[in-house]
Amino acid sequence: MRFLPTEEQVAFAEAIDEIVDGAGGADVARSWADGDTAPGLALWGQFAELGLLGLRVSEESGGFGGTLSDLVVVFERLGYHGVPGPYLETVALLPALVDDDTRADLAAGAIATAAVDGTAPAALDAALASHRYLVRDGALHRGEIGEELTSVAPTRRLARLTPTGDATPLGPGALEAALNEASLAAAATLVGAGERMLAEAVSYAKVREQFGRPIGEFQALKHQLADVRIALSFARPLVWNAALRADEPDEDRAISAAKVAAGDAALLAARTSLQVHGAIGYTAEHTLRIWLGLAPALSAAWGTPAFHRARIARDILPKER
Repeated sequence: MRFLPTEEQVAFAEAIDEIVDGAGGADVARSWADGDTAPGLALWGQFAELGLLGLRVSEESGGFGGTLSDLVVVFERLGYHGVPGPYLETVALLPALVDDDTRADLAAGAIATAAVDGTAPAALDAALASHRYLVRDGALHRGEIGEELTSVAPTRRLARLTPTGDATPLGPGALEAALNEASLAAAATLVGAGERMLAEAVSYAKVREQFGRPIGEFQALKHQLADVRIALSFARPLVWNAALRADEPDEDRAISAAKVAAGDAALLAARTSLQVHGAIGYTAEHTLRIWLGLAPALSAAWGTPAFHRARIARDILPKER
């Protein structure tokens, strides 16, 4: 069982880094948060050319035919850069739920989003999506935009959808498999976001001074940053393990363990990074706000921590008689 990326995956991750940096880095997310989606949509187009949007679509349908390990590599980099847009819905959730023609559209670069009753009740970036879906009562509905909601993450614009047209019943196990894949993508994104917040905190601790010394020299702060490093280093193998447990009897438990650990690590990174930055971290001008909002939003989405902990408990505890 391999818990490290292959040379091809490393190269793909580096390609994502180069594309995001070339597009402006964190300024893409900052513009998106301020209402200017043009840089983010241009980035979406570049990723479509790279083949990223067809990552989980078979080559026969015009996609990349990538594995769940590939998915983990990609979404960790998207989280690290705070890339805005409904990538999780388009790349991880929907390919297994839509028809062949729509699946080919997604692989070619169409923007899609979805809400799932009971798990993700609001759709992300619905106004920008050409394909909007609502999963309700075991069926896939087309969705119209309804009430708009506020997210803790400045790059996430949420809206409830109302069903329209005929519904398509989903096959046995299709929704459960798609939700597991969405949870895995969220976990990988959280690891990436946590890594970015840790990197930002370490960098700032080297230059911010108190009492004439960089704050990174103080032992208490070193220990807090070390705790974040440990949490992320424990979360990442769980995410990789979940990617490798697909279709195994303990797949659900592995996915839930990864989501909980990644969420806890990212939230710890957010708290520590904010403490290191002080009041400047709260400001709208500082890019840290992108990840400070992303961590709690994704930790609660695609299964809350309570949902995933309960799923683990049901798997490991004796069944009721």
